[in-house]
Amino acid sequence: MTKPRYAYLGPEGTFTGAALRAMVSPEEADCLPQVDVLTALGAVRSGAADYAVVAIENTVEGGVTATLDALAEGAPLVILGETVIPIEFELVARPGTTTADIALIATHPHGWAQCRRWLNANLPGVAHVPASSNTSALAALADSSQSLASIGYDAVLAPPGAGAAYGLTVLTRGIADNARAMTRFVKVGRPEAVPAPTGADKTTLVVHLPEDRSGSLLEMLEQFAARGINLSRIESRPIGDRPGQYSFSIDAMAHVAEERMAEALIGLKRTSRLVIFLGSYPSATASGPTPLADGTLDDDFRSARAWVEELRKGESAP
Repeated sequence: MTKPRYAYLGPEGTFTGAALRAMVSPEEADCLPQVDVLTALGAVRSGAADYAVVAIENTVEGGVTATLDALAEGAPLVILGETVIPIEFELVARPGTTTADIALIATHPHGWAQCRRWLNANLPGVAHVPASSNTSALAALADSSQSLASIGYDAVLAPPGAGAAYGLTVLTRGIADNARAMTRFVKVGRPEAVPAPTGADKTTLVVHLPEDRSGSLLEMLEQFAARGINLSRIESRPIGDRPGQYSFSIDAMAHVAEERMAEALIGLKRTSRLVIFLGSYPSATASGPTPLADGTLDDDFRSARAWVEELRKGESAP
């Protein structure tokens, strides 16, 4: 039987690779390393991969804008699941290098953002060299045929264990500005039937406000508040061809199969310029079933609609 193909940010040894292994056993998937998030999601859109695993949010830097923007544009994709993994780094260099030798450090921009206070305190004056992934920078550093001058950096901030796998020297372990930093990764695929709710679910949306005026954001948020739906994340993103106008990337703690979420989506569709549904899936961060406020159970919505139908027929008692 053909195994499902998973695209992810490679090469082997990235945090995204670890997230992929947390979601599916390597024996049950063909893992396809990609150079960046756009390429990984593009592989799903083109049919070269069945799924992609990509980072979408971290607890230090917030949303991963490359992922948020790529999901909002192009052929439809949906989020099918998520996992959260802890993040810390090692400072890795070629054998014989000391911290005093380091002036330029390569790492993915989100890795740099999660370590810059530590670097400022412990290696003041070092500069960042952006890399497409932490392990792609490691691979170049491990290539002894290339000089440091030609690759353009002296060391790499890498996931734990990755440096040793490439035969490099680990100068410092446990690097992080926040010892409890986490990154959320999502499994993305082409649209399919939405799985049944678990009681602790998340729905991801992109919403464009109907117009740029006072109160329009409040009106959009009221679609959720009036139905007892908590938002675990809301971030504004610029609309590329409309200076000064923004869309909103939203995680709502509810499932499209729930009456409250369905009614919120109806309200958004009626009042917003654009609503993009990016999936309903089990939450990896919920501690248990989502508590529901009085009046927001499925039976409450169904009962209220039945009452309105009775009013229309002249059959309802006061």
